[in-house]
Amino acid sequence: MKSAFDTRNPALFEVPVPPQEFGQDGGKFYHYYDAFAEEIDDNMVSGLKEQLEGLLIFAGLFAGVNSAFLALTLPLMSPDPADDTNAILLNLALGRNDTLPSPSPLPSETFSPTGKVLTVNVLFSVSLTFAIISSFLAMLGRQWLVYYRKRTGGGPERQRWEQLKRFLGAERWRLEWVLDDFLPSLLQIGLIIFCISLTIYLNTLHPTLSKVVGALMTAWALWDPCLYGPSNVRPPGEDIEFESQTEELFSDISDESFKSLCDKTLEFLGAKREGDDEELQIIAIRHAICTSDDAWTQIHAISNILSITDADLLQQLATDYEFFLRISELCEGSYDRTLQLCGRNRADLAAATCWLYRAAVTWKTQTIITRREPAA
Repeated sequence: MKSAFDTRNPALFEVPVPPQEFGQDGGKFYHYYDAFAEEIDDNMVSGLKEQLEGLLIFAGLFAGVNSAFLALTLPLMSPDPADDTNAILLNLALGRNDTLPSPSPLPSETFSPTGKVLTVNVLFSVSLTFAIISSFLAMLGRQWLVYYRKRTGGGPERQRWEQLKRFLGAERWRLEWVLDDFLPSLLQIGLIIFCISLTIYLNTLHPTLSKVVGALMTAWALWDPCLYGPSNVRPPGEDIEFESQTEELFSDISDESFKSLCDKTLEFLGAKREGDDEELQIIAIRHAICTSDDAWTQIHAISNILSITDADLLQQLATDYEFFLRISELCEGSYDRTLQLCGRNRADLAAATCWLYRAAVTWKTQTIITRREPAA
């Protein structure tokens, strides 16, 4: 069943009235946020499922090949009973007296595997262990995905915050990175170890085979881009850039214009209210602003910022680097983006959208400043 807000018709785009309390805007923000969160979860789960299915298939085939080579090399770790039989038959053929002690011990008594045989079996065993561990973790990942998408009772609100907690837990434990990057890397390491052991094993059979296969595997190892670098780490110099961007953002709304805009916002909202805002609401706002590209989701998230009066909660947004960059970008481009969405003849709507973004930024800053000011 579709909701009344399901349409994305630009002709029906409007600037929402900031609610008196968070989420009390006729369910619009929650509707758009739920649809956005559902899309994010579906994309993540479907992508990880495909990744894990391919990984399980490859791990099964790889473990089978590895086990076949282990079946060839493991017997080389123990003496061959046929050697003792051949030694006894040789003594009989030479006409030696079996009642006297044998002048030489049997081959099994002095057997010791060579260094290459020991190395090959150790490497094959380690490679197989990596494949088994990868398969085990992949199965755990599939079970986690089933639990992640499982819905419980309690109504839409409880399901919304419970799913958000699961999403935050997945981010905290970096489960997407583990399933999407770490497990394939673990399997790649096992494959590299297998290639090394295969090269050593072929060297025991014939050096030429070892050289040819070793050259091919070296070329593959040099070509394979299996290095993962940190992509979310800020360079040290960006702290200075962050401060300069903050000053630039508020340079045109400082002093009288800043106070005037604050007064208009406070007049529109009425007296300052004591809200029962949860931290999850702040996280939902941040998630919607930083991740969503949907204009409807963004504008309703911005309007709900104006209903937050807890300075500690707003402080979380004000000090969040990613949120600051995102809301700065949206604030500066809100006028042009609204005109592009709704048409050049909707300058009034674009101005109202720009005002709402500025009001949200100003309200957030002014509430924090008011909270920090010492009592007279």
